[in-house]
Amino acid sequence: MSKGKAGEHVLVVGGSSGMGFALAERLLAAGIAVTIVGRSPERLAQAREKLGNAPSLQAVTADATNEEDVERLFGSVGTLHHIVSTAADVSGVYVPLADMNVATARRAIDSKVVAPLLLAKHGAPRLAAAGSITLTSGIAAYRPAPKGSVVAAVNGAIESLVYALAVELAPIRVNAISPGWVDTPIWDSVAGEGKTAALEAMARRLPVGRIGQARDIAQALESVMRNGFISGTVVHVDGGQRLV
Repeated sequence: MSKGKAGEHVLVVGGSSGMGFALAERLLAAGIAVTIVGRSPERLAQAREKLGNAPSLQAVTADATNEEDVERLFGSVGTLHHIVSTAADVSGVYVPLADMNVATARRAIDSKVVAPLLLAKHGAPRLAAAGSITLTSGIAAYRPAPKGSVVAAVNGAIESLVYALAVELAPIRVNAISPGWVDTPIWDSVAGEGKTAALEAMARRLPVGRIGQARDIAQALESVMRNGFISGTVVHVDGGQRLV
């Protein structure tokens, strides 16, 4: 893999689609070396192709909820300047509490709480002195909906985790972005055929008058990643959803 701008290297877990892909695309366009990480070799290969097989792009197959995979990942990528995680497995968790499947709930917890813990544990020693870790929370922590108790819980946990890691890992900066409703592939599994109608209805409610796009979140992720005076903070990128 070719070195990026000024030798900078960013790891994006969840970089094969959605917000993570948009961030990888943005960073590569700026000449920064990027490693995208995901569980599916096929999706990673497709992402590489969409990103033009850039010489400064690397793709690594790994399950961030598996500690052996995470150890292997960080043993192979070299020095990093920033770690970003947008990965989440929340398929099947939007159900009434009475119908909640514990195994499905634990999968969501693993993807949004355990994985960030493992990334911080094994990634922090690989980060440059002015490095950062940026995680992804979400609007459900503030505007929980019926059938959304699991997602509300894991998003709230991420935010507390950010506060704790920012203290323990200092001077490494640790933050989270909290997106609102964003038009990404995850909505296909969450809402199915009702996706378009649900997003349009929310767009009418939001002060900004539209649903978020992956590029909106990518811009925010990079901004937080770059600002050396932000740590232990949750940045809301929700179109004003917490106000309505």
